[in-house]
Amino acid sequence: MIYPIVMYGDPVLKKKAIAIEPGSMDVISLAEYMFETMYAANGVGLAAPQIGQSVQLFIIDTSQLDDEDVGDYKQVFINPEIISENGEKWIFEEGCLSIPTIREDVERNNTVKIKYVDEQWEKHEKVFSGILARIIQHEYDHINGILFTDHLSPLKKRLLKGKLTDISKGKVEISYRIIAPLAKV
Repeated sequence: MIYPIVMYGDPVLKKKAIAIEPGSMDVISLAEYMFETMYAANGVGLAAPQIGQSVQLFIIDTSQLDDEDVGDYKQVFINPEIISENGEKWIFEEGCLSIPTIREDVERNNTVKIKYVDEQWEKHEKVFSGILARIIQHEYDHINGILFTDHLSPLKKRLLKGKLTDISKGKVEISYRIIAPLAKV
């Protein structure tokens, strides 16, 4: 099942998601549907709030990146907790399926240590660096109600206000289904 993606301006994107209790929901099916949704939108990461589910789950799959250094890495992260973010800070242009057509430079740490459980409820604690760390930090932000635009300067946010309002109204040319909070029915 391919879900529509929630656009900028929807309150679910600014809300801290709740932890998932084992057995409370079918996380395997939810993750599968999220992967289908992400692939249909040509993304490399997707958080549950982006499909209207305010739960602590996100997925990543780097197979769509054309980067030999990253390789193919596919993972489901449930109830993740970033333990540390360190390493040199670096700037990279980020985008978001919930904020299509806008890409901006965001500064993040190069390395992240995270603990999480996977869809089989197995515990993991891993260190990621480079683009994988960036994708994880971006998706982790989503489950904490933070968007990449929240990392921008006040001036940059003001300059993007009109485009962000258009996205909220569904006035955006993209190939995937969306839910725009201010769209007129």
